[in-house]
Amino acid sequence: MAEVWEAGAPGVLRLPSGRLVRGRGLRRPLDADAPPPAYGVYLLGRRPPAVPWESRWLRWPDFRLPADREAARTVLAEAWRRAAAERVELACGGGRGRTGTALACLAVLDGVPAEEAVAYVRAHYDRRAVETPWQRRYVERFGG
Repeated sequence: MAEVWEAGAPGVLRLPSGRLVRGRGLRRPLDADAPPPAYGVYLLGRRPPAVPWESRWLRWPDFRLPADREAARTVLAEAWRRAAAERVELACGGGRGRTGTALACLAVLDGVPAEEAVAYVRAHYDRRAVETPWQRRYVERFGG
């Protein structure tokens, strides 16, 4: 079994189930001492550079929503499942809007009511997470 993130490490969100998921902004350099993820989900408008761990790319333009919502649901559900036993990270350019939206969707999968998921991520990850009204609506509809 792979290791999970250290609780309290930068960008690590603890979901109610105890799963730990790291969110981060790709424009900030990764700490050289930080362990790498086992699985990364990259939420970008263009394909990201290759990484030495397993990863998925979701086409997700800045300040927008995923281009393929069905694929996003599948990839985010996989990230949630894998976070039970592996280091999973979700990342976009800045680490707030798209990453916060995706983390809020994981919170919904973890049992947080959809209408409370954005507040949960803002309280436990970044107070400015989920940047647009349509990202908030996406999370609210993700549960249904």
